[in-house]
Amino acid sequence: MKKLFIAAILSLSAMTGISAQRVEMLPFGDFNSWITRNIKESRVLGGQEKQCYAIGPNATINGDRPYVNSGGSPWASSNVMAKVMGVTKVSNAVFPDERSAGNRCAKLTTMMEVCKALGIVDIDVLVAGTVFLGKMLEPIKSTSDPYSKMEVGIPFSKRPKALRYDYKLYIPAGNMIYSSGFGKTKTVPGKDKAEVIIYLQRRWEDADGNIMAKRVGTGRELLGRSTSGWINDHRLKVRYGDITAQPGYKSGMGLIPEGKSYYARNSHGKMVPVREVGWESADATPTHLVVMFSSGSGEPYTGTPGTTLWIDNVGLVY
Repeated sequence: MKKLFIAAILSLSAMTGISAQRVEMLPFGDFNSWITRNIKESRVLGGQEKQCYAIGPNATINGDRPYVNSGGSPWASSNVMAKVMGVTKVSNAVFPDERSAGNRCAKLTTMMEVCKALGIVDIDVLVAGTVFLGKMLEPIKSTSDPYSKMEVGIPFSKRPKALRYDYKLYIPAGNMIYSSGFGKTKTVPGKDKAEVIIYLQRRWEDADGNIMAKRVGTGRELLGRSTSGWINDHRLKVRYGDITAQPGYKSGMGLIPEGKSYYARNSHGKMVPVREVGWESADATPTHLVVMFSSGSGEPYTGTPGTTLWIDNVGLVY
């Protein structure tokens, strides 16, 4: 009887801990509504009309107008319209997908974008399907310095315990490749993985317009195995303060190297790198939230074609 009583108390305590947690969905984090952009590529590329999807309220946009976040959506993606020397090209690696009848999710795929001009293959670029909180700056005018074309992170001052999401993953066999559109495609040793990150930063700007940040909270994981179906209610823990001495710390959780900094727009309207200069105290209040999902985890233009990550129901746990 005593053992049963103790077991009941422990079960009740566990249930109380679970019920005390609450999940706040990120806006449009159920991926049920999408904006469809119908864009006609330049005649030298065949003049085909292609679809380019954005996460936001259900709508259709026709024409090659640069996209800006609509309807209060905080999401951007690797789906972009490029205009290089007057030539319009569409890249789309993130799609709406049917998880079940009337219930959609986001499908992120690593794929080759082949640009043909007058029937000749000019550029092959490997693109990983990526969604993130922030903005993509269109039109894209080159493949150089890809982070400078992304405004990563949104204003945010809360302290969540975890990032919550559902996911499904497929990773095909074979090595990764590197293809940036310049030179031959190269084989890269190793298998690709999907990547999920949540960073909380305290950012500030100096008198010269430079943006610095200290890391308040950290969560990063690599997903390296195909799943047999959906993994529901998955949670990525947020660790606060300097986590370098904490159990489970891996080098990929460290501060962002200066050469790989994300970008943000400063008070003068200029895009500048956000330089992470240290760890903030564990009880600090952040100013910005970074959340990113990607079907690849390597350097830009590196991955395994066909790697696909499905995500749904993205929220923050408190």
